[in-house]
Amino acid sequence: MNVETPRHSATGPLRGIRVLEMGQLIAGPFCGQLLGDLGAEVIKVEDPKNGDPMRQWGQATVKGSSLWWSVLARNKKSVTLNLRTVEGQTAARTLAESADIVVENFRPGSLEKWGLSHEELSRSNPGLIMLRVSGFGQSGPYAKQAGYGSIGEAMGGLRYVVGDPSTPPSRVGVSIGDSLAALFGTIGVLAALQERHTSGLGQVVDSAIYESVLGMMESLVPEWTEEGIQKERSGSTLPKIAPSNVYPTADGQWLIIAANQDTVFRRLAAAMGNPQLADDPEYATHIARGKRQAELDELVAEFSLQFRADDLIDLLNEHSVPVGKIFRVEDMLNDPQYKARRSVVEVDSADYGTVTMQNAFPRLSRTDTAVRWVGPELGQDTEEVLFQVGYDQNALAELRDKGVIR
Repeated sequence: MNVETPRHSATGPLRGIRVLEMGQLIAGPFCGQLLGDLGAEVIKVEDPKNGDPMRQWGQATVKGSSLWWSVLARNKKSVTLNLRTVEGQTAARTLAESADIVVENFRPGSLEKWGLSHEELSRSNPGLIMLRVSGFGQSGPYAKQAGYGSIGEAMGGLRYVVGDPSTPPSRVGVSIGDSLAALFGTIGVLAALQERHTSGLGQVVDSAIYESVLGMMESLVPEWTEEGIQKERSGSTLPKIAPSNVYPTADGQWLIIAANQDTVFRRLAAAMGNPQLADDPEYATHIARGKRQAELDELVAEFSLQFRADDLIDLLNEHSVPVGKIFRVEDMLNDPQYKARRSVVEVDSADYGTVTMQNAFPRLSRTDTAVRWVGPELGQDTEEVLFQVGYDQNALAELRDKGVIR
């Protein structure tokens, strides 16, 4: 596994774009991570006392530093500013004058209280784009309520449909609501950058967590409004989509087999040694298989239990039937596809020696994404960044004495 060179110059498509990231936790900072992976210069503003709480989050820490932080804050510079002080607000406005994008996920109204609204900042920087990520968006009766990702997942319809029907609603296992809001926010920012080429003006991108979740809910709304169908929890299956499930093998593993399309089901039937199954009117069409989903799953499970997992994968690949193991990290690290595409990389780190993490995605053929360095130490870039925008050593010392910077 190749080791990434720390702080090599950006080559991604957003090189030359400056991002000022204000906010904390996941929804805003994950957008900052994505923009940094794409080559932007990301200046992360943190409170000088404790920094972003994500520095302590996650199941594992090394020397008191979170491994989650090493991923979420990669490719960023850390600048400490107390935004609740006049001096900190002044410094933030100065930084925003040379920024292309500001990313924030404070509760709506916070930036206005500090004199850092888009209206205020765009007076000296008309091309400034501001991404505002929040639980419920910048308008509406819920706008000023606290809204974490889990609440957005519930309100957007996701939590109700995740899990087994015999249990209460489950969570996905990662902070998917926050991440979706960041993804939609990133799309909005890139669209605003493109529009700026025409107008020369920036704008506000308003990304609400609950709407970002709702945007991924497929036909949930019209199925209810037009047909009165409420999507329910269905465990490892999708109702009326068959066969597509988790199936057991002779060596105690589980494989995903997805053969719900008519042509693919025909190939599965051949692999099962029962090609006539694809011509049986009870299984020949997508609708027919959906009606007999449970009994079809039993047939496929009886077949899968005759093989060890690797042997069954080989057999189904020979018949071009989609199949795959349910990966854990150790599977990822040993998988030839992961290795060939360098989906996981090792990155130099002062705290860890090297830290292994997922690479930057998606891939670009000419100006590729990259992981340049891991999450920074708190405030390690403060003096460098503020010096670049006009603060001399005396001014920095004064800010330090007042507790505005670390």
